[in-house]
Order: sequence, then structure tokens, then C-alpha cells
Amino acid sequence: MPWPRIVLALLVQTWLYVGLFITAHDAMHQGIAPGRRRINLWVGRITVLSYALFSFDKLLRRHGLHHSFPAGDRDPDFHDGVHTGPVRWYVHFMLHYLTAPQLIGMAALFNLLQHVAGVALENLLILWAAPALLSTWQLFYFGTYLPHRLPQAGYQPPHRAVSSDFPVWLSLLTCFHFGYHLEHHQQPTLPWWRLPACKATNKKG
Repeated sequence: MPWPRIVLALLVQTWLYVGLFITAHDAMHQGIAPGRRRINLWVGRITVLSYALFSFDKLLRRHGLHHSFPAGDRDPDFHDGVHTGPVRWYVHFMLHYLTAPQLIGMAALFNLLQHVAGVALENLLILWAAPALLSTWQLFYFGTYLPHRLPQAGYQPPHRAVSSDFPVWLSLLTCFHFGYHLEHHQQPTLPWWRLPACKATNKKG
């Protein structure tokens, strides 16, 4: 496959993987089907399992802590208090969420697809493994690091978050509008596609 096509496939698949996780995130906040808890639960379980064999129930509990104690010691998404740069924070973030059984399961699935189902190694790497990994960085950088790093003026309670000033099209490409993070913390049940309107309302106010 020509390199330009490989790069394009990686970019598109990575963005789609980000969207897959954002769907699960909306399910955590009952945003997929408001008032239909079981639908949100099962959509969330299916999407995080498809994303990287995560447990939706565990992610839901930890995400609840993030919203209750944002950018603080009890926030599982926050840095370790020492390494506040994006790379070390990302490593800390990933180690907090990945588990040995999950990694073993992913490795087993990879080998089954390659050696039993006969999926080409190139396709597995370009369309699955690399985009899944790259999407974790994209989600972390635009959806956790930039919104919750220490601002020059200090954190503003209660949400301790800031929003990006990206135009709507760039906000969509970077993290399905979760760079508009203050608005998400203010109204967590809003689905991702309604965050730009919420940000516009905040600007007018």
C-alpha cells in the first residue's frame, strides 16, 4: 500500500476510534438515550469492549470520580502530582487504566485474527492496533491534558477545567468537541454534538 494511503487510513481510523470511545463516554452520562438507562449501559459496554476490551462498569466508576474531584488527588485521570508534562502524565494515565488481563486479551485477539482468521498483518496494524493506540493519545491530549493542566491564573473551582478556542471544525477533528471541556463539566449529560452550541451560549453570556 502506498505511504500516502497508509497515512490517510491511519488518520481516519484513529479519528473513528476516538469517536468510538466518545460514544461510550456519552453512554456514561446517559446521553445516548436519555432516560433509558439500560440502553446507555449496553451501548457503553459494547463500545468500550470493542475499543480495547475495557470494563464499562469500572470506567463508569472512575469517570464519576473524575467529575466529582476534577484535577485533584482523587481524580484518576489527573497526573501524579510531580510529572505534569504531557508525556509522563499520559504514561501515568494509561498505567492507571490498562490491566494485565486486558492486554493479554488484546494480544490473544490479535493472534487469532492473524493466524486463525487469516487477516493480513499489515491490515491489523494499520486498521486496528496503531489507530487504537494513537487514539488513546488523541483522547488524552485534547480531552484531558489541555483542559485540566494548570492554567496560568490557577484552577477555577468547581470544575477546574478550561475549554479550547478551536473553531468547530477543528474541535470535531481533534476530539469530537471534548476540547470544549468546561461546557462538558457544566452540563455532563449533553451529547458531544451539542457542546459547540453550549460553548457559543457561554461566550454570549
